[in-house]
Amino acid sequence: MAGAGTAPWYGGADRLAAMPETVCAVVTTHNRKALLRECLAALTAQTRTPDRVLVVDNASSDGTADEVRRAFPHVELLSLPDNQGSSGGFHEGLRAAHRTGADWTWLMDDDTIPRPEALAELLAAPPALAGLPRPLLLSSRAVWTDGTLHPMNIPGFERRRPALVIAAGARGLMPVRATTFVSLLVHRDAVERHGLPLKHFFIWSDDIEFTARILREGAGYLVPESVVCHNTRSAHTAISQSGGRFYFHVRNTLYMIRGSSWDSREKLTLAWTVLTSSVAYLRHNTCSPASVRTVLRGLRDGTRRAAPGS
Repeated sequence: MAGAGTAPWYGGADRLAAMPETVCAVVTTHNRKALLRECLAALTAQTRTPDRVLVVDNASSDGTADEVRRAFPHVELLSLPDNQGSSGGFHEGLRAAHRTGADWTWLMDDDTIPRPEALAELLAAPPALAGLPRPLLLSSRAVWTDGTLHPMNIPGFERRRPALVIAAGARGLMPVRATTFVSLLVHRDAVERHGLPLKHFFIWSDDIEFTARILREGAGYLVPESVVCHNTRSAHTAISQSGGRFYFHVRNTLYMIRGSSWDSREKLTLAWTVLTSSVAYLRHNTCSPASVRTVLRGLRDGTRRAAPGS
Protein backbone atom coordinates (compact mmCIF):
# COMPACT_ATOMS: atom_id res chain seq x y z
CA MET A 1 0.00 0.00 0.00
CA ALA A 2 1.29 3.46 -0.87
CA GLY A 3 2.43 5.71 1.96
CA ALA A 4 0.46 8.66 3.24
CA GLY A 5 2.28 11.15 1.07
CA THR A 6 2.12 9.14 -2.14
CA ALA A 7 -1.22 7.34 -2.04
CA PRO A 8 -2.98 7.80 -5.41
CA TRP A 9 -6.31 9.57 -5.37
CA TYR A 10 -7.57 8.12 -8.60
CA GLY A 11 -8.63 4.80 -10.10
CA GLY A 12 -6.77 1.53 -9.62
CA ALA A 13 -7.28 -0.38 -6.38
CA ASP A 14 -8.89 2.72 -4.89
CA ARG A 15 -11.66 2.91 -7.49
CA LEU A 16 -15.07 2.86 -5.88
CA ALA A 17 -16.85 -0.48 -6.14
CA ALA A 18 -20.53 -1.03 -5.53
CA MET A 19 -20.95 -0.24 -1.86
CA PRO A 20 -23.04 -2.46 0.40
CA GLU A 21 -25.40 -0.63 2.68
CA THR A 22 -26.05 -2.86 5.69
CA VAL A 23 -25.87 -0.47 8.66
CA CYS A 24 -25.67 -1.08 12.40
CA ALA A 25 -26.03 2.06 14.52
CA VAL A 26 -24.00 1.93 17.75
CA VAL A 27 -24.85 4.36 20.56
CA THR A 28 -22.74 4.56 23.71
CA THR A 29 -24.35 5.78 26.93
CA HIS A 30 -23.76 6.23 30.65
CA ASN A 31 -26.43 7.51 33.04
CA ARG A 32 -28.15 9.80 30.53
CA LYS A 33 -31.34 7.96 29.69
CA ALA A 34 -33.29 11.10 28.76
CA LEU A 35 -30.74 12.02 26.10
CA LEU A 36 -30.53 8.39 24.99
CA ARG A 37 -34.29 8.27 24.54
CA GLU A 38 -34.12 11.34 22.26
CA CYS A 39 -31.26 9.82 20.27
CA LEU A 40 -33.03 6.49 19.76
CA ALA A 41 -36.23 8.24 18.74
CA ALA A 42 -34.25 10.14 16.10
CA LEU A 43 -32.76 6.89 14.80
CA THR A 44 -36.23 5.39 14.54
CA ALA A 45 -37.38 8.43 12.55
CA GLN A 46 -34.64 8.19 9.90
CA THR A 47 -35.83 8.21 6.28
CA ARG A 48 -33.38 5.34 5.82
CA THR A 49 -33.44 3.48 9.12
CA PRO A 50 -30.44 1.46 10.30
CA ASP A 51 -30.77 -2.29 9.85
CA ARG A 52 -29.85 -2.74 13.52
CA VAL A 53 -29.45 -0.44 16.51
CA LEU A 54 -27.12 -1.42 19.35
CA VAL A 55 -26.90 0.50 22.63
CA VAL A 56 -23.68 0.00 24.59
CA ASP A 57 -24.50 0.77 28.22
CA ASN A 58 -21.41 1.69 30.23
CA ALA A 59 -22.69 0.28 33.54
CA SER A 60 -25.40 2.92 34.02
CA SER A 61 -27.10 3.09 37.41
CA ASP A 62 -30.10 5.23 36.37
CA GLY A 63 -32.28 2.48 34.90
CA THR A 64 -31.01 2.94 31.35
CA ALA A 65 -31.18 -0.77 30.49
CA ASP A 66 -34.78 -1.10 31.69
CA GLU A 67 -35.76 2.04 29.78
CA VAL A 68 -34.28 0.71 26.53
CA ARG A 69 -36.06 -2.63 26.92
CA ARG A 70 -39.38 -0.92 27.71
CA ALA A 71 -39.45 1.95 25.22
CA PHE A 72 -37.35 0.52 22.36
CA PRO A 73 -37.85 -3.27 22.27
CA HIS A 74 -36.35 -3.47 18.77
CA VAL A 75 -33.03 -2.06 20.02
CA GLU A 76 -30.25 -4.46 21.03
CA LEU A 77 -28.52 -3.84 24.34
CA LEU A 78 -24.91 -4.56 25.28
CA SER A 79 -24.48 -3.95 29.02
CA LEU A 80 -20.86 -3.63 30.11
CA PRO A 81 -20.01 -4.83 33.64
CA ASP A 82 -18.16 -1.61 34.46
CA ASN A 83 -17.77 1.88 33.03
CA GLN A 84 -15.08 1.56 30.37
CA GLY A 85 -15.43 5.14 29.16
CA SER A 86 -16.29 6.20 25.64
CA SER A 87 -13.21 4.39 24.35
CA GLY A 88 -14.27 1.05 25.79
CA GLY A 89 -17.87 1.57 24.73
CA PHE A 90 -17.01 2.29 21.11
CA HIS A 91 -14.45 -0.52 21.09
CA GLU A 92 -17.02 -3.08 22.21
CA GLY A 93 -19.84 -1.69 20.09
CA LEU A 94 -17.82 -1.60 16.88
CA ARG A 95 -16.47 -5.07 17.55
CA ALA A 96 -20.00 -6.44 18.07
CA ALA A 97 -21.30 -4.79 14.89
CA HIS A 98 -18.37 -6.10 12.88
CA ARG A 99 -18.78 -9.64 14.21
CA THR A 100 -22.40 -9.74 13.15
CA GLY A 101 -21.55 -8.75 9.58
CA ALA A 102 -22.49 -5.07 9.34
CA ASP A 103 -21.02 -3.43 6.26
CA TRP A 104 -21.19 -0.02 7.90
CA THR A 105 -21.27 0.87 11.60
CA TRP A 106 -22.77 4.25 12.50
CA LEU A 107 -21.11 5.49 15.71
CA MET A 108 -22.50 8.16 18.02
CA ASP A 109 -22.84 9.21 21.65
CA ASP A 110 -26.21 9.39 23.39
CA ASP A 111 -26.28 13.19 22.97
CA THR A 112 -26.16 12.93 19.17
CA ILE A 113 -29.54 13.69 17.61
CA PRO A 114 -29.52 12.94 13.86
CA ARG A 115 -31.85 14.81 11.55
CA PRO A 116 -34.21 12.51 9.61
CA GLU A 117 -32.08 12.41 6.44
CA ALA A 118 -28.71 12.05 8.21
CA LEU A 119 -28.08 8.38 7.41
CA ALA A 120 -29.55 8.57 3.91
CA GLU A 121 -27.20 11.45 3.08
CA LEU A 122 -24.18 9.53 4.39
CA LEU A 123 -25.05 6.51 2.25
CA ALA A 124 -25.58 8.73 -0.80
CA ALA A 125 -21.95 9.86 -0.64
CA PRO A 126 -20.13 6.76 -1.96
CA PRO A 127 -21.83 6.74 -5.40
CA ALA A 128 -21.00 10.44 -5.73
CA LEU A 129 -17.31 9.60 -5.22
CA ALA A 130 -17.01 7.24 -8.21
CA GLY A 131 -13.45 7.42 -9.52
CA LEU A 132 -12.05 8.78 -6.23
CA PRO A 133 -10.67 6.77 -3.30
CA ARG A 134 -13.51 4.80 -1.80
CA PRO A 135 -14.47 5.97 1.69
CA LEU A 136 -13.58 3.99 4.77
CA LEU A 137 -15.11 6.71 6.95
CA LEU A 138 -17.99 9.16 6.39
CA SER A 139 -18.72 11.94 8.87
CA SER A 140 -21.79 14.12 9.39
CA ARG A 141 -21.85 17.86 9.94
CA ALA A 142 -22.41 18.35 13.67
CA VAL A 143 -24.23 21.46 14.84
CA TRP A 144 -25.23 22.72 18.27
CA THR A 145 -28.82 23.34 19.36
CA ASP A 146 -28.80 26.81 17.74
CA GLY A 147 -27.81 25.39 14.35
CA THR A 148 -24.24 26.70 14.33
CA LEU A 149 -21.29 24.37 13.79
CA HIS A 150 -20.35 22.64 17.03
CA PRO A 151 -16.70 23.60 17.74
CA MET A 152 -16.02 20.23 19.39
CA ASN A 153 -16.70 18.37 16.16
CA ILE A 154 -15.02 20.34 13.40
CA PRO A 155 -12.83 17.71 11.72
CA GLY A 156 -9.21 17.99 10.77
CA PHE A 157 -9.25 18.41 7.00
CA GLU A 158 -6.97 16.68 4.50
CA ARG A 159 -3.95 18.84 3.59
CA ARG A 160 -1.65 16.26 1.98
CA ARG A 161 -3.60 15.54 -1.22
CA PRO A 162 -4.79 18.81 -2.78
CA ALA A 163 -5.97 17.08 -5.97
CA LEU A 164 -8.32 14.91 -3.92
CA VAL A 165 -9.59 17.95 -2.00
CA ILE A 166 -10.43 19.74 -5.24
CA ALA A 167 -12.03 16.71 -6.88
CA ALA A 168 -14.16 15.78 -3.85
CA GLY A 169 -15.05 19.40 -3.16
CA ALA A 170 -16.47 19.69 -6.66
CA ARG A 171 -18.89 16.93 -5.63
CA GLY A 172 -19.91 18.63 -2.40
CA LEU A 173 -17.76 16.49 -0.08
CA MET A 174 -14.63 17.31 1.93
CA PRO A 175 -11.77 14.86 2.57
CA VAL A 176 -10.81 14.68 6.25
CA ARG A 177 -7.66 13.67 8.11
CA ALA A 178 -9.31 12.99 11.48
CA THR A 179 -12.76 13.42 12.99
CA THR A 180 -14.92 12.55 15.99
CA PHE A 181 -17.38 9.80 16.87
CA VAL A 182 -20.34 12.19 16.71
CA SER A 183 -22.09 10.51 13.75
CA LEU A 184 -19.28 8.58 12.08
CA LEU A 185 -19.97 5.87 9.52
CA VAL A 186 -17.19 3.24 9.58
CA HIS A 187 -16.81 0.64 6.84
CA ARG A 188 -16.01 -2.89 7.96
CA ASP A 189 -12.83 -2.83 5.81
CA ALA A 190 -11.49 -0.11 8.11
CA VAL A 191 -11.84 -2.44 11.10
CA GLU A 192 -10.30 -5.38 9.28
CA ARG A 193 -7.29 -3.33 8.16
CA HIS A 194 -6.75 -1.06 11.16
CA GLY A 195 -8.42 -2.60 14.20
CA LEU A 196 -10.66 -1.02 16.83
CA PRO A 197 -10.60 2.13 19.00
CA LEU A 198 -8.08 1.87 21.82
CA LYS A 199 -9.75 0.98 25.10
CA HIS A 200 -7.02 2.32 27.33
CA PHE A 201 -7.62 5.92 26.19
CA PHE A 202 -10.85 5.77 28.29
CA ILE A 203 -12.05 9.23 27.21
CA TRP A 204 -10.78 11.95 24.88
CA SER A 205 -8.85 11.60 21.65
CA ASP A 206 -9.83 7.95 21.15
CA ASP A 207 -11.83 9.02 18.09
CA ILE A 208 -9.04 11.27 16.80
CA GLU A 209 -6.45 8.49 17.13
CA PHE A 210 -8.76 5.90 15.56
CA THR A 211 -9.74 7.99 12.55
CA ALA A 212 -6.20 9.30 12.02
CA ARG A 213 -4.94 5.70 12.07
CA ILE A 214 -7.37 4.76 9.31
CA LEU A 215 -6.92 7.94 7.26
CA ARG A 216 -3.14 8.00 7.27
CA GLU A 217 -3.46 5.94 4.09
CA GLY A 218 -7.21 5.54 3.58
CA ALA A 219 -9.83 8.09 2.63
CA GLY A 220 -12.68 9.63 4.61
CA TYR A 221 -15.06 12.47 3.87
CA LEU A 222 -17.24 15.02 5.60
CA VAL A 223 -20.77 14.90 4.17
CA PRO A 224 -22.20 18.40 4.82
CA GLU A 225 -25.76 17.45 3.86
CA SER A 226 -25.82 14.84 6.65
CA VAL A 227 -26.58 16.87 9.77
CA VAL A 228 -26.78 15.91 13.44
CA CYS A 229 -27.29 17.99 16.56
CA HIS A 230 -24.66 17.46 19.25
CA ASN A 231 -26.85 18.28 22.23
CA THR A 232 -24.25 19.34 24.78
CA ARG A 233 -24.97 21.83 27.57
CA SER A 234 -22.92 24.47 25.76
CA ALA A 235 -21.01 24.82 22.52
CA HIS A 236 -17.57 24.60 24.03
CA THR A 237 -14.00 23.61 23.25
CA ALA A 238 -12.39 24.95 26.42
CA ILE A 239 -10.55 21.89 27.69
CA SER A 240 -8.74 24.27 30.05
CA GLN A 241 -11.96 24.23 32.11
CA SER A 242 -12.26 20.43 32.27
CA GLY A 243 -10.96 19.94 35.79
CA GLY A 244 -9.28 16.62 36.56
CA ARG A 245 -10.31 15.18 33.19
CA PHE A 246 -7.58 17.31 31.61
CA TYR A 247 -5.30 14.45 32.62
CA PHE A 248 -6.72 12.32 29.79
CA HIS A 249 -6.07 15.07 27.24
CA VAL A 250 -2.40 15.27 28.19
CA ARG A 251 -1.83 11.54 28.53
CA ASN A 252 -3.69 10.52 25.37
CA THR A 253 -2.07 13.20 23.21
CA LEU A 254 1.32 11.88 24.31
CA TYR A 255 0.12 8.37 23.45
CA MET A 256 -0.67 9.63 19.95
CA ILE A 257 2.75 11.28 19.63
CA ARG A 258 4.32 7.93 20.46
CA GLY A 259 2.01 6.03 18.12
CA SER A 260 1.87 5.56 14.34
CA SER A 261 -1.39 7.31 13.41
CA TRP A 262 0.36 10.59 12.60
CA ASP A 263 3.49 11.44 10.61
CA SER A 264 6.45 13.31 12.11
CA ARG A 265 5.31 16.76 11.04
CA GLU A 266 1.82 16.18 12.44
CA LYS A 267 3.31 15.00 15.73
CA LEU A 268 5.02 18.38 16.13
CA THR A 269 1.57 19.96 16.00
CA LEU A 270 0.35 17.52 18.66
CA ALA A 271 3.30 18.43 20.89
CA TRP A 272 2.53 22.12 20.46
CA THR A 273 -1.10 21.41 21.35
CA VAL A 274 -0.09 19.72 24.63
CA LEU A 275 2.18 22.63 25.51
CA THR A 276 -0.26 25.46 24.77
CA SER A 277 -3.29 23.72 26.25
CA SER A 278 -1.39 22.89 29.44
CA VAL A 279 -0.35 26.52 29.83
CA ALA A 280 -3.98 27.60 29.32
CA TYR A 281 -5.20 24.99 31.81
CA LEU A 282 -2.72 26.04 34.50
CA ARG A 283 -3.50 29.70 33.93
CA HIS A 284 -7.25 29.09 34.13
CA ASN A 285 -6.76 27.22 37.41
CA THR A 286 -4.25 29.80 38.75
CA CYS A 287 -1.60 27.08 38.93
CA SER A 288 -3.35 25.42 41.84
CA PRO A 289 -1.59 22.38 43.31
CA ALA A 290 -4.36 20.13 41.96
CA SER A 291 -3.99 21.46 38.41
CA VAL A 292 -0.21 21.08 38.50
CA ARG A 293 -0.58 17.48 39.69
CA THR A 294 -3.09 16.80 36.90
CA VAL A 295 -0.65 17.97 34.20
CA LEU A 296 2.31 16.17 35.75
CA ARG A 297 0.35 12.91 36.03
CA GLY A 298 -0.65 13.18 32.38
CA LEU A 299 2.95 13.80 31.32
CA ARG A 300 4.23 10.94 33.48
CA ASP A 301 1.68 8.37 32.34
CA GLY A 302 1.75 9.48 28.70
CA THR A 303 5.48 8.81 28.45
CA ARG A 304 5.16 5.31 29.90
CA ARG A 305 4.33 2.32 27.73
CA ALA A 306 0.67 2.49 26.77
CA ALA A 307 -1.49 -0.05 28.58
CA PRO A 308 -2.70 -3.03 26.55
CA GLY A 309 -6.34 -3.13 25.60
CA SER A 310 -6.60 -2.43 21.90
